[in-house]
Order: sequence, then structure tokens, then C-alpha cells
Amino acid sequence: MGTLKNKKVIVLGGTSGIGLATVEALVAAGANVVAGGRSRERIESAQACTGQAARFVAIDVLDRDALRALFAAEAPIDHLVSTATGGERAVGPFAAMDLDGFTGSFRKLWGYVNATRLVLEHLSPTGSITVVSGSPAKKCKPGMAAISTVGCAVEGFARAVAAEIAPRRINVVSPGIIDTPMFTGAREQLEAVARDTLAGRPGRPEEVAEAILLTLTNEFMTGAVVDVDGGAPLP
Repeated sequence: MGTLKNKKVIVLGGTSGIGLATVEALVAAGANVVAGGRSRERIESAQACTGQAARFVAIDVLDRDALRALFAAEAPIDHLVSTATGGERAVGPFAAMDLDGFTGSFRKLWGYVNATRLVLEHLSPTGSITVVSGSPAKKCKPGMAAISTVGCAVEGFARAVAAEIAPRRINVVSPGIIDTPMFTGAREQLEAVARDTLAGRPGRPEEVAEAILLTLTNEFMTGAVVDVDGGAPLP
């Protein structure tokens, strides 16, 4: 297993939820962490949570010029983690779904594609990339067609490019229902959905962060999907 001590790790979407939990876990492991997000408010909150242990910057994963500048400034980079969604994701019955909303859900994939392509010039020969899909990619409930389709695309993308970027690695972590700020104001819905899983509860961001760190440190993993979903896809 590799070590993260003194390794340069970029975390995109690192200002809240799974991303922030990953930043905190990386700091605890001794990594040199630079995390980015779009919201100034969340950046300030995340910086307050971590003190000077990590550095936060404003970044939009759909802005290729900004990504180029960030990666060039932080090179050489040992690992890239992207948990950024790229924007809102469409939910609801497919037959009544706004098609622009469905299309817009793919901003998550385009953000991953941008970051993966542009970091390669600055990524260590033994480095890795980790992106995030989600359990609907394996088992899609009604109303989740857009999220499921994007998740499938994310996992397919990682498998497709793994051979091309070797010996550098790319992996996917697939969370289930996780207790993040996304569910603020929808606590009952969160609990109700989570009760249907084998775990019977929502996951915690820290539990997903553990899996992300595994993909960074296990140097025999590439093109893999790690499920942290409480058994959500199972009957």
C-alpha cells in the first residue's frame, strides 16, 4: 500500500459533504491538500473547519482554462479526486422530465472528463485519479433515470481510459444514500430511502472518504468501481 504522507492531492468538489470528508481524511494521513469548489460561502466554511491544514480555491470544473491554470500552478500532482457534481441533477418521472434538465445532469461527467484530461500533463507517473458515480448506476429507482445514466457513463469513462493512462490509475467510488448537505431540509426523505437498504441507515461522508483513500493508496487498483452503498442495489 502506498503512503499519502507529503503527497500533493487535488480534491475538486472538496468544500462539503463527501469531498470535505475526503479532504479531512487526507489531511489526517499527512497529505498536502488543495481543494476547490464553486461556492465562496462553502470555501470559507471548509477553510474554517480545516484551519491551515488544507488550502481551498475557487474553481468551476466546467471552466477548462481555470483547471489548466490550477493544475499548472500545483504541479507536480500525485493524486486527483473529483467529487464535483458540476451543477444540479434532474430527478422525477422520465416521461415528464425537462430534457434540458436531463442533459444538464451530464455536467458531472463533463467535469470529470475535463479534470482527467487536463491533469494528465502534471500527474505523477505513479499517480491516480478517483471520480464518483452512485448506486443508481447499478439499480435505478423510478425518477432517477438521469442520475443513473450519468453514473453509468462515469463508470464507463473510467474503464475506457484506464488502459490509455496506465501506469497511472483511475478508479470510481460509488456511494449510496449519504447524509450530506444535499439532504438539508429533507431529513425524513433521507431516512425513508435509507431504510430500504440492507444497512438500514444513511451512510456517512467519512465512510465514503475511506474508500476514496483506498483507491489512492492501493497501487494494484485501476479501472475499478468500489461500492459504498449499504447494499442498496441488492434485493
